[in-house]
Amino acid sequence: MTFVTGLRCVHCGREYNSKEVEYFCPACGYHDGILDVVYDYASVREELNPAALATNTDLSMWRYLPLLPVADRALIPHLQVGWTPLYDAPRLAAELGIARCWVKDEGRNPTASFKDRASALGVAKALEQRAERITCASTGNAASSLAGFAAAAGISATIFVPARAPEAKVAQLLVYGAQVFSVQGTYDDAWELCMQASAEFGWYNRNCAINPYLIEGKKTVSLELAEQFLRLTPGTFPDWVVVSVGDGCTIGGVWKGLREMHLLGMLPRLPRILGVQADGCQPFVAAWHEHTGLTPCDADTLADSIAVGHPRNFTKGMNAVTESGGAFVSVTDEEILRSIPMMARKAGVFGEPAGVAGAAGVKRAVASGIIDPSESVVIVMTGNGLKDVQSAVRAVGRATSVRPDMEEVRTVVASNHLSLQVQIPEPR
Repeated sequence: MTFVTGLRCVHCGREYNSKEVEYFCPACGYHDGILDVVYDYASVREELNPAALATNTDLSMWRYLPLLPVADRALIPHLQVGWTPLYDAPRLAAELGIARCWVKDEGRNPTASFKDRASALGVAKALEQRAERITCASTGNAASSLAGFAAAAGISATIFVPARAPEAKVAQLLVYGAQVFSVQGTYDDAWELCMQASAEFGWYNRNCAINPYLIEGKKTVSLELAEQFLRLTPGTFPDWVVVSVGDGCTIGGVWKGLREMHLLGMLPRLPRILGVQADGCQPFVAAWHEHTGLTPCDADTLADSIAVGHPRNFTKGMNAVTESGGAFVSVTDEEILRSIPMMARKAGVFGEPAGVAGAAGVKRAVASGIIDPSESVVIVMTGNGLKDVQSAVRAVGRATSVRPDMEEVRTVVASNHLSLQVQIPEPR
């Protein structure tokens, strides 16, 4: 916490000492009083700069410790999180109709999702508070992430998920030893139940929308992007950063990290942010188009990680797009499904539905004139495809069954006229 100067409410602007409040602005309440961690950036710049990073051998999110609210480094969980690969994907760029495309593969984190960045920090903060148990509500990835990092740190976890959460994600929770409540309702129902339980039992609350420290973990993906492009192509950065959007915490964190690296002089210019939602759950898209506040909606999409009808971090999520001069788009579930094999076959990255939604969003944004074909993008691929195998099977079908008979293989090859060109099938 060396460089943290306080916490600022994004609603009323009131500032607090970090010891005064725990989660949200007491004057505005947890629905509106989202807090933002404030730093002494002049002092941060003395320790976090290109020269310091060039000699830093810690290839994880913790290489950016001066910009993270950690009081005791000894409490950081041992799992390797962050510094995920960034792939230049020219064939994916051609498929999307743009000049250049990179994919940031967050599925390479310990529990195979971007949410590990937030959970690593959340568990460290829970240990600082000497909490005996940590909790969150999640559509799946934040839950499995928290379960994994809690297990690594030896702290108990209780997690609330909607009944529709994919089986693979729930299995992860149970394998890590978490107490799991499968709530017979929506993610919003699970979130409210988690909030009540946290307050009643005194559990440390990892919910990113009300815990200001979690988004600090999420922003590290942008700190990495800035440094990775500084190494790859000094002085340049993609025109757009593309993120799938659920409750608004991820896109808000991405934007904060970019702004900070620009402020520290390690990002030549700020990109635009493209937020991607599903047609069946698009509260951000609707508010952005209509220039209104949040109107909660039903969540009807197979992309469970962004199936959030009442985004709890609406302000930070909306600010990311409006401040960057970016845009929100929505895509159909069919477009999302088609993007699973598209990203796998054009970039070699296997993503879950919410993870590949960004690719579908780029295609939609190019078609609608939001992104120009001459521009470049980096897609944050947020979760590995093995998180939701059922959707992958739905997208590409099943293997061809044959007996151990070469004649059957010849017959299939001849009938299908197989070629070296891999086609992307229509979702089944």
